[in-house]
Amino acid sequence: MKHSGHNEPVSARRREELIEQFAISPDAKLREQAVAAIDHALAVEGGENHRPHGLDVAAILLGLHVDQTTLVAAILSDPRLRDRLDERYLREHFGDTVAALVKNVNWLNTFKECRDDENIQAPEQAERLRRMLLAMVDDVRAVLIKLAFRVQRLRGLAHEDYETRRCIARETLEIYSPLANRLGVGQLKWEMEDLAFRYLEPQAYKQIAKSLEETRTGREAYVQEFMTRLVGELEREGIEAEVSGRPKHIYSIWRKMQRKHLDLDELYDLRAVRVIVDKVPTCYGVLGIVHGLWPHIPREFDDYIANPKENGYQSLHTAVVGPGGRTVEVQIRTREMHEFAELGVAAHWRYKEGGAQDQKMERAIASLRHLLEERDSDAELLDDFRSDLFSDRVFVLTPQGEIMDLKRGATPLDFAYAVHTEVGHRCRGAKVNGRIVPLTHVLKSGEQVEILTAKEGEPSRDWLNPHTGYLATSGARAKVRQWFKQRDQDKNLADGRHLLEREAQRLGIAPKGIDLDQLAQDLRLQRGEELLIALGRGDVTPGQLLGALKMPEPEADEIVISRPDKRVRRKRGEAGEVRVRGVGNLLTHMAPCCKPVPGDAIVGYITRGKGVSIHRRDCPNILGLPAEKRPRLVEVEWGEEAEARPVDVHVQAFDRQGLLRDITSVLANEKVNVLAANTRTDRSDQSVHMDLTIEITGTTQLGLVMDKIAQLPNVMDVYRRVS
Repeated sequence: MKHSGHNEPVSARRREELIEQFAISPDAKLREQAVAAIDHALAVEGGENHRPHGLDVAAILLGLHVDQTTLVAAILSDPRLRDRLDERYLREHFGDTVAALVKNVNWLNTFKECRDDENIQAPEQAERLRRMLLAMVDDVRAVLIKLAFRVQRLRGLAHEDYETRRCIARETLEIYSPLANRLGVGQLKWEMEDLAFRYLEPQAYKQIAKSLEETRTGREAYVQEFMTRLVGELEREGIEAEVSGRPKHIYSIWRKMQRKHLDLDELYDLRAVRVIVDKVPTCYGVLGIVHGLWPHIPREFDDYIANPKENGYQSLHTAVVGPGGRTVEVQIRTREMHEFAELGVAAHWRYKEGGAQDQKMERAIASLRHLLEERDSDAELLDDFRSDLFSDRVFVLTPQGEIMDLKRGATPLDFAYAVHTEVGHRCRGAKVNGRIVPLTHVLKSGEQVEILTAKEGEPSRDWLNPHTGYLATSGARAKVRQWFKQRDQDKNLADGRHLLEREAQRLGIAPKGIDLDQLAQDLRLQRGEELLIALGRGDVTPGQLLGALKMPEPEADEIVISRPDKRVRRKRGEAGEVRVRGVGNLLTHMAPCCKPVPGDAIVGYITRGKGVSIHRRDCPNILGLPAEKRPRLVEVEWGEEAEARPVDVHVQAFDRQGLLRDITSVLANEKVNVLAANTRTDRSDQSVHMDLTIEITGTTQLGLVMDKIAQLPNVMDVYRRVS
């Protein structure tokens, strides 16, 4: 079987012919770029002749009526030019768009050409690879160029050894042919499938080709003759219609024979004609004309207009016996039905492959098809062609080459849990592209990830803390929570108590001052013991605990201030302040000994001449207050809006360059003001002790800041310092 443009390599033609062929744009600058690209391609020598050359690939794309930019990028993507023209040169001489396209195509061309059987035979793996190829480039035209490279590679595949031919052919049918089908590039799809089929099933290919008793050119001529007669009859009846058709290619014939268990002479759609009209009644009028010209085969008639397919597809299908006793399938539909079938949820690739609807994919398919239909370049259309197909997904590879599809923002730990739950539990480190990375590293499409595991391991509770950035996917977090749920209840109780004490200590809260039962009720649990168990097994996260430790705001627009022997209702003061008004105005001030901040449990102490001093309930001065002075304590609460208050934080770390800069960057990003900083370095063990006074609006913000500082390299401990 012969394919168009397959006989003579375009790269062998004279320069003048190539310029005339490829410099097609009326724009002088684009023509100049095309000539320069041709000269670069002709200047290089060497390489294997049967390997794709940029000029030959551009000739394939020329038949698809692509724009000048795509042609130039195809020529410059010649593998022999990869080491001669760097990205900077391409940007200076051909512009950013061409340079970006060439870069993407070069990446696609360096992708491992032929994968092992087990890596591509699974349909979901082939689908993931197709999606990764689309996601890894920022302009889908790069994928179009790659498909043309694959067609040219198949044309020269006869020069390769047996195993290479079969491997590349199999990969084509698994990956690239469905990709071309999905993008609506039928001309590339059928040639790839026929060439791949010829190398995979040479005997079946030859048998079908011989049984057809005619060349493809002959069958196309027959269909053209059939259409000419039909068009003439429609014109005589005054029916305006668009008639098109082409014979089915050999691979499609073979697949249908296999799927329906039919012999070749039992197929009625080897030659197909499509008629598109404006109105539904006209469809049935055309059907009558077709049946009047040629005898039809009754059992091959389907009315999908009156009885649409489940996916909404509508059309009239009939098969007739044309001149010479050869069968022809005729499809008749309105333009609206045709557009729905080609671009809507019933697009050909969807009901053939069973894929789900994807609006982003639909937009890309529509843009590509319209681009191929337009002879002139449309700048706005090319902008629409930019790929955002999988902006919310990343595609990474295992060391064995398997594709993993993850949510954007996923980390190596998410990857580990996606591979297997036990791999996630035992994960202790990760390599990305061969380099050790933190488990909080955000993965990018195309990266290869290797998980380092311990023989026996268990997840860390820190993985559930959203502030630490270990896990981005809900599925992975659910697996970690489930692990903690299954642990022994006594251990959960002990772990929960330890976690509560740790969080309280970090916030500078005395654990014995926490009402466990009240805290449990705030978290919608019955008893304090249930709270500790829930903490231990991960049902209550550190973030939820932090929010519950914060004192609840009063519901009324008042605060209650009372002495132990009586309660008096007072109006709330200004935001973040506590002012007491009674018989006389009593001013409040924050005690310097414990520096309470909004969210802390507080109590007031009536001083002599200085109003009410506000202390934390666990302040050592309050806890050690003599019995005779306790009647001077009053109940107070915070105002509605938090005001920034100074808090002392202690950081312990191993010394390294840039440590203070990293800590201040965290504080700046969280919009936390630093009032004072004191750093002491012990040269004997290279330890650093850092005392910071920062302005904090509440315990929630304080916990978040300390979590982020604790994640910095070399930091060992972070806690709130109490006087």
